[in-house]
Amino acid sequence: MLNWNTLLSHKRIGFEHEAQTTNDVIRSDFQRDYDRLIFSSPFRRLQNKTQVFPLPGSIFVHNRLTHSLEVASVGRSFGNLLSVGLCERHPEIARDTLFSIGSIISAACIAHDLGNPPFGHSGEQTISHYFSRYDTNNLHKCITKEQLTDFQNFEGNANAFRLLTHQFTGRRKGGFALTYATLGTLLKYPCSSTDLTEGRSPYEKYGVFQSELPVLELVAQELGLKKLHSQGNVYGRHPLVYLMEAADDICYQIVDLEDAHRLGILTAEQTKNLLLAFFSNEEKQHILAQINELSDENEQIVILRSRTINKLVDECMAVFWHNYTAIMNCEFHSSLTKHLTGVAKDALAHVSTVANNTIYNSREVIEIQIAGHRILTELLTEFVGAMVANNSLYTNQLLQLLPSQLSLTSANFYDNLFSVVDFISGMTDVYALEIYRKIKGISFSVIR
Repeated sequence: MLNWNTLLSHKRIGFEHEAQTTNDVIRSDFQRDYDRLIFSSPFRRLQNKTQVFPLPGSIFVHNRLTHSLEVASVGRSFGNLLSVGLCERHPEIARDTLFSIGSIISAACIAHDLGNPPFGHSGEQTISHYFSRYDTNNLHKCITKEQLTDFQNFEGNANAFRLLTHQFTGRRKGGFALTYATLGTLLKYPCSSTDLTEGRSPYEKYGVFQSELPVLELVAQELGLKKLHSQGNVYGRHPLVYLMEAADDICYQIVDLEDAHRLGILTAEQTKNLLLAFFSNEEKQHILAQINELSDENEQIVILRSRTINKLVDECMAVFWHNYTAIMNCEFHSSLTKHLTGVAKDALAHVSTVANNTIYNSREVIEIQIAGHRILTELLTEFVGAMVANNSLYTNQLLQLLPSQLSLTSANFYDNLFSVVDFISGMTDVYALEIYRKIKGISFSVIR
């Protein structure tokens, strides 16, 4: 069984042998993780990355940054609830240690989308599609099958882990040098792409590229994560992963309804009915009495959204405790939201159906996906082609656009290819469009 004293390690990756900071009354090590992420450039860039709907015009909808902040808020609530429960179950563990859990989960929540490319989840699909369908550079002859799988099944979760732990050129060892506990909580799918494709993993996705496998082993060893298969690199999840994942699941499913209403994709009546379905008849009457006093429909939906999120936090926490032994024995591999029961299960299933049929297939979403597909495909074609055959003034100048920390100084083809993908996947929607227009000669800056 996993051990909480080990799981809550405040050692920092890359600085294991240096004197460790102590948890003081001002900022714990895990609060330092949160602050380090909040003040980082990759986090700021999330404000210009699509969540679901196009970046706002006259109507403001969620982007990756606002989504991450909301997930962190819900994640902290989960952590605080868990801390109270663990104090009762494990009186031998220091209370200060247990009450740091909220900070650990909220830090992982802040980081969970840092690896997502521009233009939403369709950006991941475009990168995968490019390396699977448009390999005119014969990349399979230059890198191993396992390495190529990373690109052909590009995964934002693995990219976030890479961004936070990889030592880029000129940067410090350990990347962001986060604590092992925070990194473990971020690892939704502790396995590689080949573990997934070869059937060794119980997870639906993978969370670590080939380049970060040594880091995965370090994290697993420090936290005491259980290896699930004799071959490959498949580990059991850190228990806090389930709560970080649940916070993300709750926020995107419920808040997407609110955005869809503001954009006119769902009517106010449809949105209210979808949210009210999470409650018993008695609870509905109480909520309706409260919101019917308000004349502003947006405010009514805000209150309903808030009550629904609170309801789902309690329901998911109950699922966690019900499966606590299996989670601590690394025998539970699904998400908490998939194990909801009763009214909450049926209501969430209905929300997912409406989202897939109406929201995610709305004209606004499809238009941004089409544009993103064209832009990212063209950028990959130009930059990967230049990296493979830098034999002209144009390709040389093109590669000069890469920032210094991603310069192609390695003799390793895989490393250089990843530098190009790091550059493109790290772009905001706006910057990707700007670079696309400039290299296509559609627009350029005039120096006066």
